[in-house]
Amino acid sequence: ILLWFHDLGLSWGMSIIAMTVVVRAALLPLTFKQFKSMQALASHAPDMKKLQDRYKHDKERLNQEMMKFYRENKINPFASCLPLLAQLPVFLSLFYMLQDDLRYDICPEKQPPPPADAVPCGAGGDASFLFIPDLTNKATGWVLAVLIVLYVASQLFSTLLMSTTTDRTQRMIFLALPFVFVIFIINFPAGLLVYWITTNFWTIVQQTIVRKRLGPMRPLAADG
Repeated sequence: ILLWFHDLGLSWGMSIIAMTVVVRAALLPLTFKQFKSMQALASHAPDMKKLQDRYKHDKERLNQEMMKFYRENKINPFASCLPLLAQLPVFLSLFYMLQDDLRYDICPEKQPPPPADAVPCGAGGDASFLFIPDLTNKATGWVLAVLIVLYVASQLFSTLLMSTTTDRTQRMIFLALPFVFVIFIINFPAGLLVYWITTNFWTIVQQTIVRKRLGPMRPLAADG
């Protein structure tokens, strides 16, 4: 998909954004299932809490009762993970392509002959995008700082829109995760951060629209 968009005349950076939009659009059916599942879990949270309190000293019985509860109420607790799992192959493929195959496509003149490892394209040329000098290499300096701010801000906002929990501890963990991930993403190719940030902005817009179409994540009756 990425190469196809580039062949249409888009830059490599815009091709990554266009590919992200196509992937997320293709996952919309799973997203609606995810939203419905999270709505169901939120509305039945008080009943599940009662089961947890009743069988808190018997984990095996608790698991049995929870699975029975899910079946009786037609809840799929794993549906909320489907969009994330479906995106994982795309994320990993882009990660490895930016470190190898795409470097040969973007700047073949700078690559050593095989079997030597591909090298970053360097600043300028087709590898640059907006303020990012090289999509195939990790960002540094102020470019990295801007990308981190965009990632953390968009991830926090999308997390708040997706969250259904009212537990303070869980909520704080969700909000802390983007900052923990910064330790890892600073070593990712900049093009991968473009994909991740675009995904976050898609999620923000998507959740705003879905909430208007399908209602609030937590039904009003459950809020009381």
